[in-house]
Amino acid sequence: MGSLSRKLGNIFQLGLKELRSLYRDPAMLVLILYSFTLAIYQGATAVPETPHRASIAVVDEDRSQASLRIINAFQLPYFIEPTAINLQQMDGGMDAGLYTFTLNIPPRFQEDLLAGRQPTIQLNVDATQVSQAFTGAAHIQQIISSETAEFLKRYRSADALPVEAVVRMAFNPNLSRAWFGAVNEVINQITMLAIILTGAALIREREHGTIEHLLVMPVTPFEIMVGKVWAMGLVVLSAAALALRFVVEGWLDIPIQGSLLLFTGGAALHLFAATSMGIFFGTVARSMPQLGLLVILTLIPLQILSGGVTPRESMPELVQNIMLVAPTTHFVELAQAVLFRGAGATVVWPQLVALLVIGTVFFLGALSRLRQSLR
Repeated sequence: MGSLSRKLGNIFQLGLKELRSLYRDPAMLVLILYSFTLAIYQGATAVPETPHRASIAVVDEDRSQASLRIINAFQLPYFIEPTAINLQQMDGGMDAGLYTFTLNIPPRFQEDLLAGRQPTIQLNVDATQVSQAFTGAAHIQQIISSETAEFLKRYRSADALPVEAVVRMAFNPNLSRAWFGAVNEVINQITMLAIILTGAALIREREHGTIEHLLVMPVTPFEIMVGKVWAMGLVVLSAAALALRFVVEGWLDIPIQGSLLLFTGGAALHLFAATSMGIFFGTVARSMPQLGLLVILTLIPLQILSGGVTPRESMPELVQNIMLVAPTTHFVELAQAVLFRGAGATVVWPQLVALLVIGTVFFLGALSRLRQSLR
């Protein structure tokens, strides 16, 4: 009993030491702050599916009811009010980056339209504005087609279909990318920081020479590793919980459907595996730049192939089977089920068990590697 109490005391004190070291590392503190604030906001809002307040200018050489109808169709929040310009201003405005889109409606447009001669409208797109240009051109083409068709029919109507499909959007009724992007970014940041913080903690020991001090103290590699795991895991878990509450729900106004307590439990199991990976990388790398390269080579495939970016069902079956050994695969399934669909423990228990098993294997592997590196 006394031996167990001493071990727990050593683990607790070693964890406090890691927290003090992290507190004295401003670069890591800035990284944590950025990862769970601006990085989440950027991931949620970076690339909208539809144009948002896109700038557009129109050269109206026809000045007819048909051209005016098209111009008036560009409205907020998709487009700001169109700017009327002439042909001489069009190229200059595009070159200066004043307009993302410029529309040139030719003379006699309405006359040709009514005569059935299929007139053309020139649309110029500033493709350097990737987030707007990617979807804006198709959106504008749809607006022009819709408005001209209704102008020719002289009334607005929807064609009657033989079969009407009633579509109900579950879990994301407005099809907002921000709902998915924000939560997915929280998941990615948990994995990234868990690996980086624990790996950097071990490398920091080696660079500062404090690893030799630990070796002459009555502590074991197991106690050293568990101290780093619980301390860095607590930091990441606390930051993720605050991000969900104040950034996702507060700043971005995205509702969280499920139990935060259940998600926190799943995140803790995932951190058990991810921090063990960080310890393993810390024993392999000899400097922070080497650790950074290892993290990049590992993190990108984990994020892309775990189902957070592309559904696993669309991947080759071999890749799906290989990624079952990655903790991120099960954590993404758990987090999306809980936070998007409000799933309970009866639904996500297979992912919880998988994370526990994978975390135990990773922990034992990292512990074995740490013991070898400390000899």
